[in-house]
Amino acid sequence: MATYDIIVIGAGIVGAACAHALADAGQRVLVLDARLGGATNAGMGHLVVMDDNPAELALSQASLTQWHAWAPRMAAEAPDTAFNTCGTLWVAQDAEEMQEAEHKRERLQAYRIACDLLSAQQLATLEPVLRPGLHGALRVGGDSMVYAPNAAEWLLGHAAKPIHIEALRATRIEGRRVVCTDGSVREGGAVLLAAGIHATQFCPELPIRPKKGHLAITDRGSAAVRYQLVELGYVKNAHQSEGTSVAFNLQPRPTGQWLLGSSRQFDTLDPAVDNAVLARMLRRAIDYVPSLAERNAIRTWTGFRAATPDGLPIIGRHPEHPHLWLAVGHEGLGVTTAPATASLIASSMLGTAPPMDPAPYAPTRFVQECTA
Repeated sequence: MATYDIIVIGAGIVGAACAHALADAGQRVLVLDARLGGATNAGMGHLVVMDDNPAELALSQASLTQWHAWAPRMAAEAPDTAFNTCGTLWVAQDAEEMQEAEHKRERLQAYRIACDLLSAQQLATLEPVLRPGLHGALRVGGDSMVYAPNAAEWLLGHAAKPIHIEALRATRIEGRRVVCTDGSVREGGAVLLAAGIHATQFCPELPIRPKKGHLAITDRGSAAVRYQLVELGYVKNAHQSEGTSVAFNLQPRPTGQWLLGSSRQFDTLDPAVDNAVLARMLRRAIDYVPSLAERNAIRTWTGFRAATPDGLPIIGRHPEHPHLWLAVGHEGLGVTTAPATASLIASSMLGTAPPMDPAPYAPTRFVQECTA
């Protein structure tokens, strides 16, 4: 007889949210995590509604709603999650990008997402650290930020039914069983793989590629930033499938520091900081915020996003393994979309009505169902 109803491999934000949802539904959940450090520990924790396609928008919008529902509990039970409704300013550097801001506003408002356009003067008044000459911005007030590692800990520790956690590295999945590096075996009614870029170690058929990213955090300064600042060119850079790209992305931290991104490099798992890429990223940021040159970067680091060919995560039952479910391939939106991913996983594993159409995220779009 199985000791656990469900074994979750991976305690990052996606695995933690799924474990939380399943335990809330009364399941006995075991989480196995190797403590390797993944995207949850490396990322910015920007909770942002993205609208590159309807499926991405649906997943991020539903997730933001859940994050806001969790916010009062997190503030009371784990204030170190640092949840903050900072909003996002999508900054337009020229007339063409301002036109894209208008299109983005139309798409978001069609889904009843509150947003508004800011003129160049309004932008300068709101964020005087930005350089003169920008054309304006789109403001999305409901976007937020959270310190993702602590949010994951909160999710694991505050479910309706206790979640059992073991710091073990899984090596392979055998049906309902998970074999660990120490030779021990854990057995459950089903297995959920939420291991980010490490998912292909268990399922090499999954088309997941690593996208390396650089981040830097500055010392404290007197100049303040109110919103998360992102250039409108970010979306174009974020979805390139080859080469190296950088984009301006600045997040104000509660400490008065500035957290800076972003960059993308493909097909490398070398965690070392690439000084040439970091320099490009910082030059891009200084172009938007000239006073940044007066601050010191006190720490730089890298992380890896798990990317799929179509930019959408893989959520649902594995077509070839009836006891295995997948919640992987979230790229840079794992923190944002963890709640809705968890709702989809819980509905699939427990046979309840899905909260949205699961088809766009289904594993069958990459792995065909076994007909033998």
